[in-house]
Amino acid sequence: MTKAAATVREAGGTGAAAEFERLYRANVEAVTAYFARRSADPHVVADLTADTFVTAITSFGSFDPGRGTARAWVFGIARHVYAAHCEAYGQQQDRLQRLAGRRDLEPDQVEELLDRIDAERAGRDLVSGLGMLPDRDRALIELVDLAGLRPKEAAAVLGVTPGAARMRLMRARAQLRRHATTTNQGRHQ
Repeated sequence: MTKAAATVREAGGTGAAAEFERLYRANVEAVTAYFARRSADPHVVADLTADTFVTAITSFGSFDPGRGTARAWVFGIARHVYAAHCEAYGQQQDRLQRLAGRRDLEPDQVEELLDRIDAERAGRDLVSGLGMLPDRDRALIELVDLAGLRPKEAAAVLGVTPGAARMRLMRARAQLRRHATTTNQGRHQ
C-alpha cells in the first residue's frame, strides 16, 4: 500500500479513497491549467500539479466542507504550492547569483572595466606565452621577471648553474617576444 493510500485509509477508509479520487479527477485538469498559465516548462507544471495533489491527499482528513468547496480547497493548496515554488526558485536564483559573484554594473563601470581589460591585453599575451614555455623556463621567468629575484638566486632555487639560468632566461624572453609579435600581428590583420 502506498503512503498516500494509507493516508486516505486513515482519513476515513475506502469511502475517503473514492471521494479523493472523485476530487482528483474533477480538478486535475484545472489545476494543471492553473500551473500551465504560470510556467512554460512542462516538468515544472507536472511537478507542481503532483505536489498539489500529494499535499491534498496527505491533508484530506482535515478538509472541512463547511468552510468551502473541495475545488476551492484544492486551489488554495495549489496557490500555496506555487508560492512555495516561487520562493524556493527566487532563493535559488539569489544563491546562484551570489555564487557567480555577478552583479549588475552601471554603464560607467562597464566602460571602466572595458578600458582596464584592453589595457591588460599585453599581460594576457604574456600569460598565454608563458603557457607554451617548458616548465623550467616558465619557472625562471616567473622567479626573475615577476618575483624579482636575480638570475643567480633563481638558478639556486631551480638547482641549475647561474650560466645555464642566464642562457635559459635569454631564450625564454626571446620566445615570449616572438609570441607577442605574432599575437599582435594576428590581431591587426
